[in-house]
Amino acid sequence: MLIDELNKANIEALKARDQVARAIYSVLLSKYKALDIEQKAQGKETTDADLVKIIVKTIKELDEELASYEKAGRTQEVQNIKAQKALIEKYLPKLMSEDEIRKIIASLDDKSMPSVMKHFKMNYDGQVDMSLVSKIARG
Repeated sequence: MLIDELNKANIEALKARDQVARAIYSVLLSKYKALDIEQKAQGKETTDADLVKIIVKTIKELDEELASYEKAGRTQEVQNIKAQKALIEKYLPKLMSEDEIRKIIASLDDKSMPSVMKHFKMNYDGQVDMSLVSKIARG
């Protein structure tokens, strides 16, 4: 599972005394553990897809931090955030291309926006940029 890979990377960062890597791995692991506790309380299992959602959300948060540090001219923090993003982006699955999305939409019986969005959310969550799906479905 993906969480095992993250735990292993966290231990390696700890041994290497890599504070930048440890910081971002700790954030991801904490979010995962909180979600896992919540899921178990509801009788559900936490999956790799859940972890991918956490990583995507964390990357968006890092982008926001990056923009504010760039405005403030804090170059060390900018470098750290870019390094952290690079470390966790490798855990994301490869996103579908526009052509792949177009082919799937073309193969659907119901091409209405709600139907298309629901299909991608249920079958390709974490593997596709939903804003791109929306743009292609409208176009």
